[in-house]
Amino acid sequence: MSFTLHPLSQRQLHHLAQSRTPPELASRAAQGALPPAFVAARSLAQLAEGKSAFWCSTFLIVRETDQQIVGSCGFKNQPQAGRVEIGYGVSAACRRQGAASAAVSALLKLAFSNGVTEVLAEIAPLNAASAAVVQKAGFKITGTRIEPDNETLIQWVAKSAT
Repeated sequence: MSFTLHPLSQRQLHHLAQSRTPPELASRAAQGALPPAFVAARSLAQLAEGKSAFWCSTFLIVRETDQQIVGSCGFKNQPQAGRVEIGYGVSAACRRQGAASAAVSALLKLAFSNGVTEVLAEIAPLNAASAAVVQKAGFKITGTRIEPDNETLIQWVAKSAT
């Protein structure tokens, strides 16, 4: 199965930040496929600070066969010291079809072709499916981080081949 990434517009981000579905996406989005309000709000805040839309916007993961939106992904901020963090999510109904793998692969290509040397993904220890996705994409465990709410996250990093 084949998937493509489509950037969300600022108008669509505004809808999502207010926990509203943009009308043009409602009939195409699988349940739980659109990014949560906090992700859209983070993107809008970064854009308002003058940060690059390339690094701070959010992409929809679209299944090519039927144009259904199955998830979302993106960079969490502009690169710092050659490193950028990614995030992604796929609707529960659309998992195990290769969408997350396709999204991570596309984000790696975008990052590495735009000067990034390392891509970070932080994954909860019990999220074995997500760990398998990044491991398959060439990420290696580099450490752990404890969130302010005491959640442990495993840090996975992929390095550019160049």
